[in-house]
Amino acid sequence: MLIIVALFAILALVLFLPFLVKKVEENLEIFLFAMGVLAVTVSARWTWPLVEEALIEPIKITAAVLIAGLLLKFLRPAARKAVGAAISALGVKAFAFAIVVVLGFISSVITAIIAALLLVEVIDCMSLDRTDEIKIVVIACFAIGMGAVLTPLGEPLATITIAKLRGEPYNASFWFLFSEFWRFVVPGVLGFGILAALIVKKGADDSSLKEDRAEGLVDLLLRTAKTYLFVMALVFLGTGFKPIIDAYISKLPATGLFWLNSISAILDNATLAAAEVGPSMSARQLAYALLGLIIAGGMLIPGNIPNIISAGKLRIKSKEWLAVGVPVGAAAMAIFFAALLVFMP
Repeated sequence: MLIIVALFAILALVLFLPFLVKKVEENLEIFLFAMGVLAVTVSARWTWPLVEEALIEPIKITAAVLIAGLLLKFLRPAARKAVGAAISALGVKAFAFAIVVVLGFISSVITAIIAALLLVEVIDCMSLDRTDEIKIVVIACFAIGMGAVLTPLGEPLATITIAKLRGEPYNASFWFLFSEFWRFVVPGVLGFGILAALIVKKGADDSSLKEDRAEGLVDLLLRTAKTYLFVMALVFLGTGFKPIIDAYISKLPATGLFWLNSISAILDNATLAAAEVGPSMSARQLAYALLGLIIAGGMLIPGNIPNIISAGKLRIKSKEWLAVGVPVGAAAMAIFFAALLVFMP
């Protein structure tokens, strides 16, 4: 019982300190790594296979971040020219639809991090009304967060989910999340693209969003290292919290998990996935829990990595994000909850 109490105390620190203490938020990867090591120690789950998993599991997504980031750095001038030509050829509305949908789907390959950096470049080239640009950014981040779940390359949430479900009864492979969630993700990404096309208007604005500065090689290498440490931390957290998952979370009803995970609006959804997901969950619980995390993660800036990157580089304020993210996210939560009740009653 003391172990469970201690793990709940660690879980509370993991969930709320990044939101309450700015220093923790700024050094999130190091903080989560320390909490993961502590959780594994408290639950007495240190094994050599766990250490191997923690060292190996982050490699694929980290390599994807590095390679895609290098390509973006060297192809940046050509990409900016292509954006201008595409806007002229397609028109603003069609381009808004295209960029949201394309980034949503390719985020599962190039990672949500690189997709967010591409989004920043695109917005920097558009010079529309600031309010419209904020709407496009927020909606695109919903699509990126949703599309990135399709493969473990896409984002840490998908990486840690695959790692935790690799054994029985799911035997999750690289394409596990794609096979389970494509029927929700594909219409979701397309829906966000349509919404972006409907809200955007023509017209330039001197106060339009501009990138704070272009990323240098040092920035890229630092982001790559942080990604590796973040995923390693999630592996430790997932193993350390297993007693809580088995004893409590796996017994919650699927519908309850969906709405409980609306807290991922203020807390990183990958961290919540590490605390919740486990092989003891049913397929229905897994679907409700993950879709709740994915959708709610777009509502506020701290909820997902693409939000944090885009808002930081384009200097979008929390209130500006909230004004768009909360109503869009609330509507999406309601729509997807209804879809889950139909397809996974």
